[in-house]
Amino acid sequence: MDLTTTYMGLTLRSPLVPSSSPLSENIDNIQLMEDAGAAAVVMHSLFEEQLRLERYELHHHLTYGTESFSEALTYFPELGSFRVDSETYLDHICKAKEKVNIPIIASLNGSSVGGWTNYAKQIEQAGADALELNVYYVPTDMNLTGAQIEQTYIDILQSVKAAVTIPVAIKLSPYFTNLANMAQRLDQVGANGLVLFNRFYQPDINLETLEVEPNVLLSTPQSMRLPLRWMAILYGHVNASLAATSGIHSGQDVLKMLMAGANITMLCSVLLQHGIQQIRVIEQEMREWMEQYEYESVQQLQGSMSQQNCPNPSAFERAQYMRSLQTYKRL
Repeated sequence: MDLTTTYMGLTLRSPLVPSSSPLSENIDNIQLMEDAGAAAVVMHSLFEEQLRLERYELHHHLTYGTESFSEALTYFPELGSFRVDSETYLDHICKAKEKVNIPIIASLNGSSVGGWTNYAKQIEQAGADALELNVYYVPTDMNLTGAQIEQTYIDILQSVKAAVTIPVAIKLSPYFTNLANMAQRLDQVGANGLVLFNRFYQPDINLETLEVEPNVLLSTPQSMRLPLRWMAILYGHVNASLAATSGIHSGQDVLKMLMAGANITMLCSVLLQHGIQQIRVIEQEMREWMEQYEYESVQQLQGSMSQQNCPNPSAFERAQYMRSLQTYKRL
């Protein structure tokens, strides 16, 4: 049975890829992922806010006191006097590449062009096999138009693509007026992969302290319905590889995403809940189903139930809305 697939030009042993999470902060965990059957690993994200803080601290340390003593311009701060998160991240990539044979995909998380371009070059030099741009953007400026927001995504992708030669994927939210058009535009300017979808973590209000608090809720299998739908709609209409993320907890979930058109499926919440060894369990569930239904390869599955191959293409569109409600009433 052949589980191999391709993602952004990378040949992977299976579609099972741990997504960006705190698990990859530990090199031992990355080795465990490889041993459990992970085909690649997306590293934990380096955040734009960290890069901004770095630049602020560097500026502060290089200029502090220079207004009083011109000679101070010849002195530089001790490297240990402030934390350099980017160097730690680059070193982590290097160490991961030394320890495992599977592809390492770096992750940058932010919302503006900023310093991403320069840092993307360093990530490539550190040995990353690919880069995922996690554009975590919640626009709150009422004067900002939808066109301006979309152009931000295009500008980020173009600037990074111009700086590196490794494949670049962009992780999207579903909140575009026309997601299909946005996917097409990103595809046209060179996205090697589209990751569907980013999950925005929503804050909560603590009624006892009257404070706004972060509230991280892990995904459930129900969360996969939205990326499943858009996988099926985009399959065959873009050249970029498609990565499904959010709500994938079992071998059955993986199979559904592959049938909709995904090249790979990304795992996060299920590994945080049940441990890294769950990768092995999910792969075994896939193998058992494929053997039962006489599928010899992942390639046979991919896109077989996409919109363009589905016997009822409208099932992925509004025409199925009324039928869905009527079915629920009958239940």
